Amino acid sequence: MLKNTIDPFLQNDIDNIVQIEAIPSLLNVICKTTGMRFSAVARVTDEKWITCMAQDEINFGLKTGDELILETTLCNEIRQHQNPVIIDEVATNEIYCNHHTPAKYGFQSYISFPIFKSDGSFFGTLCAIDPKPVKLDKKETRELFELYAQLISFHLDAIEKLTDLNIKLKEEKHIGELRETFIAVLGHDLRNPIGTTRMCADILLKMDLPEIANRQASTIKSTSYRMQGLIDNLLDFAKGHLGEGIRLELSNNHQQLEKILQQVTKEITTVDKKHEVEIKINLKEKFTCDINRISQLYSNLLGNAVKHGATNKPIHTDIQSGNGVFELSVTNSGEKIPDDKIKNLFKPFFTTNSANNKSGLGLGLYIASEIAKAHKGTLSVDSTEERTIFQFSMPI
Repeated sequence: MLKNTIDPFLQNDIDNIVQIEAIPSLLNVICKTTGMRFSAVARVTDEKWITCMAQDEINFGLKTGDELILETTLCNEIRQHQNPVIIDEVATNEIYCNHHTPAKYGFQSYISFPIFKSDGSFFGTLCAIDPKPVKLDKKETRELFELYAQLISFHLDAIEKLTDLNIKLKEEKHIGELRETFIAVLGHDLRNPIGTTRMCADILLKMDLPEIANRQASTIKSTSYRMQGLIDNLLDFAKGHLGEGIRLELSNNHQQLEKILQQVTKEITTVDKKHEVEIKINLKEKFTCDINRISQLYSNLLGNAVKHGATNKPIHTDIQSGNGVFELSVTNSGEKIPDDKIKNLFKPFFTTNSANNKSGLGLGLYIASEIAKAHKGTLSVDSTEERTIFQFSMPI
């Protein structure tokens, strides 16, 4: 027998057979059922005969990875004609009585069935030998070997598909992590210039400048807020997909929460002069939340209402706590959201492709829904021909 270095491709085939937990039991059943004392699964190519796994009760000496010279085996002939070979007794067999293989290896009984992969290609053989004659050429034995050869083929196919799937999944995960890391780094690096831009705009607005210059400075400031919102959403998305998720810093400072919510409303109405926003806040019952995240959720919902709401009717925001529930809703008039789009509104990078949303990334509502989940709450939407309402609700 030979112990040469095995090609990685063939080694992978051998490892796949070794992974099949049923093989040892299968070989044992073959030996016990047929009376043969050596059985094996062999990988057979046009150059190699390699033991994948064997049960050896006659000290034949073959273990996993051991090779026989291909031309000295009957499996080489089976590879060529792809039919099983069954020999009850070599000495009385007209074809094999003078064959070199039985003479070399000293067996009298022999059985071998080809194993084909799911694509029809030849993999190897399921075989058994014994120095003594054994009655093998019968229906039960043939059916047993056919069934086991098919079973091995099925398991091989399943293992290879699972391996391919794991490789592709690993590659996709790596690509996804690189992409999201790039987004996170980019978003982080953009914050400083955005902050500088807003600060310069504030300085210009405090100066005694012509009206046209003031309008340009206001535009710069409002645009910086818009860019900051996009960057924040990108960072939250990247962090969430990198495993960090939405992290909460909990507080029960209701005065601070109300102040920030009012500030968000003021900032958005300052940037957008077309919509009137009516805000109602009634926090009767104390509760714990992440104030900044709730304000971010509100900002995303209100910003969405400003984009899509009709300009001739006000946007209503209703924020209240009581009876064990905190609720925040934003209602706007305008066109009904199509039913086929509602189910995807809270998915990342989904946009309605409306004329008012050409510059959006499709992350605002997704981030809002993630903030809701982090608070053990829900974010829902209901849209009719008269109005669209987004409502966040969380138990206190």
